[in-house]
Amino acid sequence: MAEVILLFLSVVTLLSFPTTKAVYIYHSCPNTTVFTPNSTFQSNLNHLLSTLSSNATRTGFYNATSGRTPNDTVYGLFLCRGDVTTTACKSCVTTATSEVVQRCPVEREVVIWYNDCMLRYSNKSFFSVASESPKMFAWNTQNVSIEPNRFSQVLANLTEVATAAANSGEKFATREVNFTGLISLYSLEQCTQDLSSSDCNWCLVRAIAELPTCCSRKIGGRVLYPSCNVRYEVYPFYNSTSALAPAPGARPLSPPSSVTKAENDMTTVESLQFDLGTVEAATKKFSADNMLGEGGFGQVFKGTLDNGQEIAVKRLSKSSGQGVREFKNEVLLVAKLQHRNLVKLLGFCLEGEETLLVYEYVPNKSLDYFLFEQLDWSRRCTIIGGIARGILYLHEDSRLRVIHRDLKASNILLDANMNPKISDFGMARMFGVDDQTQGNTRRIVGTYGYMAPEYAMEGLYSVKSDVFSFGILLLEILTGRKNILGFHPTNSAPTLLSFAWQLWNEGKVLELMDPMLKDSCNPNEFLRCIHIGLLCIQEDAKNRPTMSSVVLMLKSESISLSKPERPAFFTGRSINDHCHTLGDLPSFSVNALTISDDIPR
Repeated sequence: MAEVILLFLSVVTLLSFPTTKAVYIYHSCPNTTVFTPNSTFQSNLNHLLSTLSSNATRTGFYNATSGRTPNDTVYGLFLCRGDVTTTACKSCVTTATSEVVQRCPVEREVVIWYNDCMLRYSNKSFFSVASESPKMFAWNTQNVSIEPNRFSQVLANLTEVATAAANSGEKFATREVNFTGLISLYSLEQCTQDLSSSDCNWCLVRAIAELPTCCSRKIGGRVLYPSCNVRYEVYPFYNSTSALAPAPGARPLSPPSSVTKAENDMTTVESLQFDLGTVEAATKKFSADNMLGEGGFGQVFKGTLDNGQEIAVKRLSKSSGQGVREFKNEVLLVAKLQHRNLVKLLGFCLEGEETLLVYEYVPNKSLDYFLFEQLDWSRRCTIIGGIARGILYLHEDSRLRVIHRDLKASNILLDANMNPKISDFGMARMFGVDDQTQGNTRRIVGTYGYMAPEYAMEGLYSVKSDVFSFGILLLEILTGRKNILGFHPTNSAPTLLSFAWQLWNEGKVLELMDPMLKDSCNPNEFLRCIHIGLLCIQEDAKNRPTMSSVVLMLKSESISLSKPERPAFFTGRSINDHCHTLGDLPSFSVNALTISDDIPR
């Protein structure tokens, strides 16, 4: 049975307003799962709590993991109320990380609520999952004395606020509704930002449905779930200057399809701006010893801020083709995205001749470094699933519909626990919250070997072109081989893609298995994953599955798989160019497929 906590609020709470002092509400930490003091788990927990506290200065939501082995890994997050200041958030999270170990000294599964924030951790992964247990109800002791039936009807309309919160990037919304000439009803609804829009809406609607039971005809009440919360009062309990209430029935405005239409676009992320001196100090003035790598658009350096936080700084070269347009694109796009399988943007710097992006530091480099390393089957499955969920978030669950356009092994970073994080959004295209899922362009960007044929040859890109790139990544991870021209020792197959198709038709798919997997991999699971990969790389984009279908196919063996059609073999040319413009690209053929000079429709 779900744990339910009931808490009475006196009339005195009518005088309460947000403060920087952390006001404790309740905590839950069942003693059914405990850990041994001074164990590895406790060490990982201490590190996790420190990480959460240090990240409360820049964001109102953050999730993280600590630990390398399944039995000792700790998953945790904090969520600050969307209307509180950064100072109040920091104070609340700092208090929570300190007090929680006193209230729950040896428990592995913990949720603690304060007025301004919530902290949660567990030995089991709960990210991106809507949880309604344990739950806590609270209500004001004073009853509604005027038109109680109509008051209940007004409360029923809180589902409109749930829709607004679910569709917002911050998963947060407030609303003020006039009840009588002298009384207004104020409401606030919020989800953890790792939830999809649909899961957030589901969570909030479930919480709202609890109100008639817990708080019938009370002038104030709240329902707290681990993944979302709902509160209403007859006084303005939230900071109205920070929490802008949406108009009744209003839909969030769709963002512009191009982020370069207005010069003031950057003002939406001014709070993320770093000064050049801070970045130079962190990277030791871009010391060669701190350089992590170099790509088509510049160099990446490791840095350490004064507070000890490690960062990765992407320094765009002065001759970079990315320039201001893609720089603005990456900042404006990534700043709005929040998912455990996406690299987190911490800030940017535009000062003098420097154009810098500041990201969280991901210690284990990129996936291409590990394609030939000793990764067992379980680890590869974790990486595949994480990449799939990250792309699904971009395509369907974020506040924007995002097409990455440059998914490849070197753009998949691996954190300390080898969890994948999609990076490099400089080439991404975003749409609004409508049904637009495709576009075309004369300027082709991306990497040969991962490009869908309709994009490489005609400039047509869609969510299905990302699915194609994911299919290539899936085959690379399963086989431990890169999709390059002449990878096979006999040179009988020009690419991994075509070699996989050849073995599929010959009934010899297990020959693709990385020899390192023979002791850890179930052959049937390997065959199913190869099957899913071949579905993703089919030549006709309409035949490729959506990422939501891919995630389901990876999760459940009970879902039947259709027979894959012939894949696109346009992937084999060795080329250093990162982008080209249709009309400028010379024609060439690979397996009878030719790039034409036609203008895309």
